[in-house]
Amino acid sequence: MKQSIFMTVVIVVALIVSALIFYGVFGNINNFKTPEKNTPANIMGAIYLGGPIVVLLMALSIMVITFTIERQLSLSKAKGRGPIEPFLKKVQSSLLEGNIDDAIAECDKQRGSIANILRQGLDKYQSLAGNNKIEAEQKLQEVQSAIEEAMMLEVPLLEKNLVVLSTIASVSVLIGLFGTVVGMIRSFQALATAGTPNAAELSSGISEALINTAGGLFGAIVGTISYNYFVTKVGNITYMIDEATYNMLQILTLKGNKKSA
Repeated sequence: MKQSIFMTVVIVVALIVSALIFYGVFGNINNFKTPEKNTPANIMGAIYLGGPIVVLLMALSIMVITFTIERQLSLSKAKGRGPIEPFLKKVQSSLLEGNIDDAIAECDKQRGSIANILRQGLDKYQSLAGNNKIEAEQKLQEVQSAIEEAMMLEVPLLEKNLVVLSTIASVSVLIGLFGTVVGMIRSFQALATAGTPNAAELSSGISEALINTAGGLFGAIVGTISYNYFVTKVGNITYMIDEATYNMLQILTLKGNKKSA
């Protein structure tokens, strides 16, 4: 529910801001040599000649930048407080010493996705540690189930909005291509007129085509780079989660075997 509300707000705000910038800033009369707004005096006037499709391309650009910032902040929060490697070493040292409370305390300090998953497993293990009716192997299975449940909650948060970035990158190219085709149609219409072609309409059509092409490529480039960057980061975090949980289960198995012996 919160995700859909956030998405709706971003789309609406992006469209409103884009329209205001397009008509209020780029469409300002000072950006043109004539009142008819068909001869740009600067780059902002040239962008205005790109037509209404530029509004959509600007909205997509704002959206991709917004989601890029959101993903960066979310993944930074998911990494927790401080470097992950020293945290994992402290947890493993505490487990090897048989001090579960210290390991849980380290997880509480870190407060990242890895720490949350490890803490779920440690809490489960600690709650079952004093139960002699359950065998050690069954206890470890319960711990592994708790870890898997925690991963089902944490991993989707890491991957959230990645599909949005990928979709914007693809859609931006298509909308830019659509604007390019529309601009070329206008250019050919100017060439098809009887007599001497209207130079202003011809240049306007070409400007519309090129501006839309540039806008579509910008959204696609930023979206693709952001998507690949965050997919790599999520992959690294999930790999560290798998490695950390595997090491924790190995240590707990070793401790359980020693106790049973």
